[in-house]
Amino acid sequence: MRFFSSWKTILLITGAGCVALMSAVWSPAQETTKDNPAKGMPPRAGPSDYQAQVQAGMIIIAAEFMGHAVPTPEQTVAADDYVVIDAGLFGPPGARITLARGNFSLRINGKKNASPSEPYELVFKSLKDPQWQPPETEESKSKGGTGITTGGGGGGGGDKLPPVPPKMPFELRRVMEQHVQRAAMQEGDRPLPQAGLLFFSYRGKTEGIRSIELIYSGAAGSATLALQP
Repeated sequence: MRFFSSWKTILLITGAGCVALMSAVWSPAQETTKDNPAKGMPPRAGPSDYQAQVQAGMIIIAAEFMGHAVPTPEQTVAADDYVVIDAGLFGPPGARITLARGNFSLRINGKKNASPSEPYELVFKSLKDPQWQPPETEESKSKGGTGITTGGGGGGGGDKLPPVPPKMPFELRRVMEQHVQRAAMQEGDRPLPQAGLLFFSYRGKTEGIRSIELIYSGAAGSATLALQP
């Protein structure tokens, strides 16, 4: 199978000497992983710990639909413009697989065209922390009604625009984004088991979802996994 190819490469070049062996061990993908703060999520104990499972070649793909929730090991946040799949890939001992975001797509409500997996960077602008509460202002403390005033008869308009909603402090948002980055499914040559979050554009309410299918097409083959909304 394809996910044993990296080990074959090492065995073939072992006779060429120690320098060649070190070159194989420290591949570009591994250097990227070493320097990249994104580490992926720890996989669950086994495929049965996920909502559903499917076989693809010699690996098992397991997944669970999380709705608009973005569960990371540190905190759970929300992404109103995306739905999230928590996925895990399992294989025989010592197995590896090449993962790419493009391996996954999501079909919602039986639509002909499945939605491709989106980069986690695009999700940042949609993230919200339900636990964060904006600080109270003097205006919000007042009990003066709606904050919109109207002019008296004849004249015109003393309308007052509503205040701009406060934004989460930069440092808090940065930490939240780092948590999501680390939890996203990592790409490249990876040892199994492997787990992470997959993001798909969907701005509707999850109550309107009747059926969900996670579609995989990659190094291990092809498979479709039916999930529960």
